[in-house]
Amino acid sequence: MHPFALLLWLLAAPALASDYLGSERCADCHEAEYAAWRGSHHDLAMQRPTPATVLGDFDDARFSYNGVETRFFRREDAFIVRTDGPDGQLTDYEVAYVFGVDPLQQYLLPLSDGRLQALSIAWDSRPASEGGQRWYHLYPDEAVAHNDPLHWTGPYQNWNARCAECHSTDVHKNYSAATGRYDTTYEEIDVACEACHGPGARHVALAEGDHLAGVAAGGFPVDLGQRGVWAFPEGAAIARRGAPLTDNRQIDNCGRCHARRGTLGDYHYGADLLDTHRLSFLQPPLYHPDGQILDEVYVYGSFVQSKMHLAGVVCSNCHEPHSNALRAPGNGVCAQCHKPEVYDSTAHHHREPGPGSVCVDCHMPATTYMGVDARRDHSMRIPRPDLSLMLGTPNACNGCHDDRDAAWALAALRDRGVTPGDTASHPARTLHRLRQGDRRAADAVRAQVSNPSLAPLWRATALETFGNSGDRRLAETAAPLLAGEDPLLRLAAVRSIAALPLGQRYGMLRPLINDPVAGVRLEVAASLAGVPPDRLRGDERAALEDLFEAYLAIQTEHADMPSVQLQLGVFHSARGALPAAEGAYREALRLNPLLVPAHLNLADLLRVTSREGEARAQLERARAIAPDSGDVLHALGLLAIRAGDSEQALALLAGAAERETGTTRHRYVHAVALHDLGDPHAAVRALRQLNREAPGNPDILLALVNYSAEVGMLRAALEYAETLVTIAPENEAWRRLRDQLAGAVR
Repeated sequence: MHPFALLLWLLAAPALASDYLGSERCADCHEAEYAAWRGSHHDLAMQRPTPATVLGDFDDARFSYNGVETRFFRREDAFIVRTDGPDGQLTDYEVAYVFGVDPLQQYLLPLSDGRLQALSIAWDSRPASEGGQRWYHLYPDEAVAHNDPLHWTGPYQNWNARCAECHSTDVHKNYSAATGRYDTTYEEIDVACEACHGPGARHVALAEGDHLAGVAAGGFPVDLGQRGVWAFPEGAAIARRGAPLTDNRQIDNCGRCHARRGTLGDYHYGADLLDTHRLSFLQPPLYHPDGQILDEVYVYGSFVQSKMHLAGVVCSNCHEPHSNALRAPGNGVCAQCHKPEVYDSTAHHHREPGPGSVCVDCHMPATTYMGVDARRDHSMRIPRPDLSLMLGTPNACNGCHDDRDAAWALAALRDRGVTPGDTASHPARTLHRLRQGDRRAADAVRAQVSNPSLAPLWRATALETFGNSGDRRLAETAAPLLAGEDPLLRLAAVRSIAALPLGQRYGMLRPLINDPVAGVRLEVAASLAGVPPDRLRGDERAALEDLFEAYLAIQTEHADMPSVQLQLGVFHSARGALPAAEGAYREALRLNPLLVPAHLNLADLLRVTSREGEARAQLERARAIAPDSGDVLHALGLLAIRAGDSEQALALLAGAAERETGTTRHRYVHAVALHDLGDPHAAVRALRQLNREAPGNPDILLALVNYSAEVGMLRAALEYAETLVTIAPENEAWRRLRDQLAGAVR
């Protein structure tokens, strides 16, 4: 082949599994990078068990948890764990792999059907002086038995589905939904060079042929070099990036593993993160109301909120990507862009050198996960004890001064001349109010959606929250973003309009059926599942059916996940394929018998198909699992109403209402039931209380208008009607209702 033709072929050929060459090949030319990577957490992410790699005590060590004594010992060259298996019986398992090194190490044990499971008893690898060098359980405050999905043998500790992608290179899960078996493979056991850069065969071939000059990304699928050039403008204390950051390819590459997300099909390098993964927004219970980390969210979601990222900072500005180490010790990593004479000074941090004077102590407080693993919040925010008082969020001041309260911390800041100026108008406050049902915050949240100075992930979260509020301006708010360039905001806009009428949704989402980003397309498929293709014209019908086929193909790849089976059940149900929906719900419950939403959805499907007795039995099973679940009590209450048992219905609905926080549906339905079952005065009292807690809700206000008028409280009914008209002055029916009440009062 002519050398030029070879070059064209190299540049055009798609990457294949055989294009992975292995890290040892990279070391031939990149000695320094390879040396930095060796011994890093990426290199040691997963290893075979040897005396050198196993850190835990296998010298006949014993650990007791929930009535089970687990034994760790050696059998010749093998490392053995004797513990309770999926049937609760003590069984010997040979360690197949070790997982991680610091601050803890886990052990992968084999089960049937190609499964590897992460043992929930981990080794604390910290020094003994820090409390380490011990066995401990990841769920010390729970009694996780063998039949609990959180048990080490359950779906949530499965390596193939939940761990492998981020601990090895070029992982293919290869799950068969038909047989329930895994045939998972990987190119390299650890997170090696090609895990981040992509397969290297093309790069090596270009290098060997002396064709690298001028080739984009050196022939790799993605160019990760986005650090940029930073300089201090004259008189400035903070450096600025010379050229703006135009895309997120580096942090999306890291976000593949360092984000709270689900996987969508095969990974392809250089793609938008949403093209290969389903990203979680900044919603509770994953995040605090102000966006601080709450659950384990793996950095990405907090970092993309930060002013640092909005200024153009990427992961490799702070972290050396091969060793995973910080670019400089102590405050030096921040001093790259923040002049130390200004920021690393007592005038700034009000501390002498030592605890409290380290930048990350105040701006990146840590939360401990997995018992011993402290993860720093990468949103890099200023401590806000004022928001702690308003929202109950944590702040770094009280993280150290845990013997004082947020009011003390706020006063201490004010004494130092630090007074927050946006306590009342902070985006987190209005977003939290709307989440709690206060419709008066809708205008402020709607303004956040269109505010380009806010991080796109925050705007996406605001739009999703705005959509959940049921505001009448939802369609006009989402429409511009559906046509926008940012796939994150398109995705949020698709999610936000889920409650609009199906015909309206189809009209708005039809242009996105062929969206270039898979995550957006799949969200469109779920939203349009109820559209009957036989009512569409030829091309439109074919496009929608192709979309549904692609949705099912991707979801089927992850049919081992209970949450995916739940999604499939909802999708099939919307399509009218009730037997398929029932099968999906039952499979979700086989994988996780404690999945309450699957119990509820299956019960509703059974009711729809005239199997009331089975529906009741399903709900009672859910009640036995989650006796304090308001959703379960609510569903049972509705079932009792249909059965004509008013007394039981009211008791169940009252129980659901008492347990409801953050939403209004259960309390509203309970109030309506009080009215419909003969106690309108109690209904008015319940609705008035609900209106105080969640003001501005049209459904609540309209019920108050009607019920207040019914019991003779005409002036109160008129006041509620006036509020309704203020909310939607264009609503003629509400204006007529107000006018009628006004006439009756006069």
